[in-house]
Amino acid sequence: AKMKPAEMVLQEPRLKHPHSKLEEQDDSASMEQYLRHKNLVLDFLRSDLNPHHLQYHWNKVHLLKKCYFYLKFEPRHVCVRDQNNMMIFADILQIANPCQLQKIKKVGKKQTEIQLALLTELLEQLERGREELSRYVQICDVETFLSQWDLNLKRVLKLSMFFNKLISLEEPRKLHVKHSLVSQIHLGGALHPPITFSLYTKKPPIFDRIESFACQTWAQLKWFTESQESHLERWQLEIKLVTDDSQTEPGYGRTQEVISNPCVINHLLPGRLYEFKVRRSDTHTLVYSQWHDCIILKTKTHPAEDTKEAPNRSLMRRLTRPTPSV
Repeated sequence: AKMKPAEMVLQEPRLKHPHSKLEEQDDSASMEQYLRHKNLVLDFLRSDLNPHHLQYHWNKVHLLKKCYFYLKFEPRHVCVRDQNNMMIFADILQIANPCQLQKIKKVGKKQTEIQLALLTELLEQLERGREELSRYVQICDVETFLSQWDLNLKRVLKLSMFFNKLISLEEPRKLHVKHSLVSQIHLGGALHPPITFSLYTKKPPIFDRIESFACQTWAQLKWFTESQESHLERWQLEIKLVTDDSQTEPGYGRTQEVISNPCVINHLLPGRLYEFKVRRSDTHTLVYSQWHDCIILKTKTHPAEDTKEAPNRSLMRRLTRPTPSV
């Protein structure tokens, strides 16, 4: 029997509509674009904004805030004329105008404060940016992700700029000052020599908690310093008797400068708590320092306690090798 035309139509294979093919191609292109853009954001989160990486920079900034910032001159020595009109090679600090030096140090201090504040702000911005980008790649579907791509691409570029700025600010910078450091009296009418000013840092001294101890009437204090510290470096120690608010006796305290490390502090009272602070001594070039380490030790009540604890302290030194922590 012959098939009717209507039946023949039903038997024919169905052809896909051309619009369906275009939709599949569009979906495929969108998915490729989505994956490409998503991987770009993920790579950024895993590299520059890696949590361990950011923590490293937080630690670096916390250490910078505890450092001592100093003024550096280049060149340190210049040729000037003395009172007999003879040319001499002089240290810049010996012929510097004291008032001008103080002004330059104020500029250095202000720049340091701004630098440290900016570093903290940049790290906070990077932390917030990481959280926002993480939510963006985790929660958004393909359509929402692509619709917000331009906005988030700008966010990635901005955070990348913040990160580069952070790296550049982690090192002390040059000072741009208009003050003439050397007085015309020393220059003898000559032009002021070209002097560049910059800042450099030194790490703070940190008490060695094992090697620092108190006996009945004296205490030994030792602190960690930078590996190539000059043996002529001067340190300032602050000694304070810790008193209770209810006690009627006045608090006792004194400050002394030392060059030895470790050093011994004498004339302490038995059975009392003493607070010790150590800092680098002030110099003509120090422009900024805000932090110093502190340790509290209790003197022994009886001399016999010193001999009892000596073996324990020796054992601790053998078993424990302390590392400085700031």
